Amino acid sequence: MTVVRALLFTIWFWLWSAVMNVAFLPGLLLPRQAVMRGQRIWAMGLNWGLRWLVGTRWSVLGRENLLPAPAILAVKHQSMWDTIIWHIEVDDPAIVMKRELLRVPVYGWYCRHTRQIPIDRGAGAAALKDMLRHARRARDDGRHLIIFPEGTRVLPGETRRYLPGVAALYRDLGLPVIPVALNSGSHWARKGFMKWPGEIVLEYMEPIPPDLERKDFMQRLEAAIEGGTRKLEAGG
Repeated sequence: MTVVRALLFTIWFWLWSAVMNVAFLPGLLLPRQAVMRGQRIWAMGLNWGLRWLVGTRWSVLGRENLLPAPAILAVKHQSMWDTIIWHIEVDDPAIVMKRELLRVPVYGWYCRHTRQIPIDRGAGAAALKDMLRHARRARDDGRHLIIFPEGTRVLPGETRRYLPGVAALYRDLGLPVIPVALNSGSHWARKGFMKWPGEIVLEYMEPIPPDLERKDFMQRLEAAIEGGTRKLEAGG
């Protein structure tokens, strides 16, 4: 039964995404906020399907730690859900994303129009420089910046080396960083179509002020994200 429900959600995912992609094409001629509204409706529709087709709810803890924009949200990354939810949780998010996604037809057009933050993971120092240029613009526009410090999705219980992008944003932008823990990988497969019923929990941790040395910042960030994620995975 769980497989059937996951298949039904997959069908819903692609049908709803196709409808929304076509419906909001005229938004490409309007200010980015028009497309942002469409992305919010899209994300809400997907979470509606997740709830009623799979039986997966979601909840948020620590919302008092979500500072007014602009701030940097450093997020654990276990599933695609972690990218979808920001179109609901914050207004006008600027998400650090793989540059190759900009080449995806229609979806890439929307990402360009809403000024997401591309990064070419194979370009080394040049990639960081370009990322920071886009990030400064997002900061100056008063937007929350979303980054996944590990750079890719990881399995529940898994930790990868935190990449230098989050430290570069912290140093360059002079903004507080809000660590974000979650347990989405227990309900939405890292790869494949499987979904499982239960509750996805996202938790905003205590913000890190913008005045720490790099080593102290990275240690504090990783301890917060990984400690919070382990607690959520254990059901705490």
